[in-house]
Amino acid sequence: MAKITQKLLESIRANRSGETIRDEGNLFGRVRVKADGTVVVSFYYRFRFDEKLKDFSCGTWPGDSLSTIRANRDSARTRVGEGIDPGAQKKVTKQTVQESIVAKLAEIELQRTQNLTVQNLFDAWLTDGVRRMDGNLELQRSFKADVLPKIGNKPMKDLSEHDLRSVLRALVDRGVNRAAVVMRNNLTQMFSWAEKRQPWRKLLVNGDPMDLIEIEKIVSPDYDMNNQRDRIMSAAEIQELQDVFNRMQSEYDTAPNKRSTTQPIDQVVQCATWIMLSTMCRVGEMSMARWEHVNFDSGAWFIPKENVKGKLEDLDVFLSSFALHQFRQLHVVTGHSEWCFPARNKEGHVCVKSISKQVGDRQVMFKKGRDGKPRRPMKNRRHDNTFVLGGGKNGAWTPHDLRRTGATLMQSLGVSLEIIDRCQNHVLPGSKIRRHYLHHDYADEKREAWRLLGERLSLILNPTVGADDFLSQAADSNCPI
Repeated sequence: MAKITQKLLESIRANRSGETIRDEGNLFGRVRVKADGTVVVSFYYRFRFDEKLKDFSCGTWPGDSLSTIRANRDSARTRVGEGIDPGAQKKVTKQTVQESIVAKLAEIELQRTQNLTVQNLFDAWLTDGVRRMDGNLELQRSFKADVLPKIGNKPMKDLSEHDLRSVLRALVDRGVNRAAVVMRNNLTQMFSWAEKRQPWRKLLVNGDPMDLIEIEKIVSPDYDMNNQRDRIMSAAEIQELQDVFNRMQSEYDTAPNKRSTTQPIDQVVQCATWIMLSTMCRVGEMSMARWEHVNFDSGAWFIPKENVKGKLEDLDVFLSSFALHQFRQLHVVTGHSEWCFPARNKEGHVCVKSISKQVGDRQVMFKKGRDGKPRRPMKNRRHDNTFVLGGGKNGAWTPHDLRRTGATLMQSLGVSLEIIDRCQNHVLPGSKIRRHYLHHDYADEKREAWRLLGERLSLILNPTVGADDFLSQAADSNCPI
């Protein structure tokens, strides 16, 4: 039998595709043509094993040299002589290598998961486990401030209840018990999500560590766990707030050097204050208001449900003369924008926390820093006590307290609790069937309730004249109220 040579292989053309060429020692090759026209020859060693003829692949020319192909044939022939099927041995070797690779990959993955940290869990939870209305911005802020710097690099497998308790105690030591309770709730939600999913579940070898956290034993003994804030503003405090607005404006207007004089309260902030008080809207609903939703002719403000807490349903606010006047004053300042409260340095509405920050920054006597000491001045933020009312004996007030104050005033005017709830767009008690079938909108009743509230506020702010006379004077003098 003629021995195959390199020259012979190089002389094979595409028209010989499918032919078989033979070499000594039971080695043969099959000619094939690849899609690009390249000629290749696949070589096999034919042998008898267990009374059956079998072919063992020895390589493909020109990828494998002829000498390598013959060496593979010789190795296979030796194994056959030893009673070993080279084809079966090749499969076993391939399977062993594959299993080794799989085992190594599993080991690498195990090491990776074993080293996953609290930061890794938080990132995964933000991506797949939680979606807040603010796009998780507050979650990111609070965790970056109070959790991740302390335990972010802690491997999950080493995390204990003591680590989490230390995070919450640090908040309580700063005097922010409510923030500690909120953080407890957020951590509980995050670890509950993790306990149901891999690889986090494997890392929580001792179960959910938040199950062992008793927040009642962490917060200050005098803290009300129900967090039923009941701060309302008295008539005297409402008058005092108006006096603050007017006094600061007057001092600024008459100051010989305005650069060294405290800036007056921004007109937008003043209008926002009185709008929240007279409509009982939430600060977020107000911050996202568009002028297209304020109808000056009908005296109505439409709040779409996407701006409402919980996105429950739309709300039509029937504006009293008092509230309508505030919107008109505001329109003079921001009417050039599509937003009632436009952002200053970007497109869109003002941040929903902006008004709350401005109110809080003017009551710093109630603020503490992370070290538990009085809060230091913050860059580009006010730092004074101009909004402290009643000498501070009733504590700080917040924009949400304006909503509560307005509701309380309505109650004092004889408005029914159900109508007050509807004006505040609360979820009403009762069965789902009742809410499904009873659809009277109570528009007249709500309009009357808001009218009464507006008149009462007008009288509080200027008790020497009637409500109608007061609003008429305000419109004529273009004063903030």
